[in-house]
Amino acid sequence: MKLQVVRHQFGTDATCGILYIDGQFECYTLEDQYQEVKVMHETCIDDGVYEIKFKKWGGFHEKYKVRYGSDHYGMLHIQNVPNFSDILIHTGNTDEHTSGCLLLGETQQDLDMGKDGFIGSSKNAYLKAYKKIAKELLIGVKVTIEYTTIAKLLGKELSNKSTDDVVLTRTVMDKLQELQEDISGVNGNVIQNQAMLKGRLIR
Repeated sequence: MKLQVVRHQFGTDATCGILYIDGQFECYTLEDQYQEVKVMHETCIDDGVYEIKFKKWGGFHEKYKVRYGSDHYGMLHIQNVPNFSDILIHTGNTDEHTSGCLLLGETQQDLDMGKDGFIGSSKNAYLKAYKKIAKELLIGVKVTIEYTTIAKLLGKELSNKSTDDVVLTRTVMDKLQELQEDISGVNGNVIQNQAMLKGRLIR
């Protein structure tokens, strides 16, 4: 199973993205902000491909075991992230609820509306994705997660210094319109869902 987090909006305190599972849209994501030099509890992990395994110990595991009962088999633990430890996928609504981990939600707010970002219906999004991922892990299937950016998928260098480059609204809209008829282009991931942009908010 292959998960992919496509980061599309970069703010001063948070990063917005979209989660795909095996090339299909799953939900929205929220993380800490991008920083060249890591600041503890305030930095998203580097782009790359990582393996996911269950973590069956620790505070989150004990809390989720009580919260979700027999539907919980362990935390979704992202393995071997350079300079980070205990990177998990879990619930939460704003940047204040994560320390490098990946938050899932069914809705997503434009970062221009609030620096900490916001994703809604996190529990529902988490449980829906968790069941799919856990099912594969339980039967021994390897699960990986790739972190990338819309800029990389569209072949444009990412800059964190220019508003246009950070948000990439016009670039994304233009490219999506050009590529709408080519489902196989751009890794098949962004276009498969035919994501629509309205302003700076991917719905």
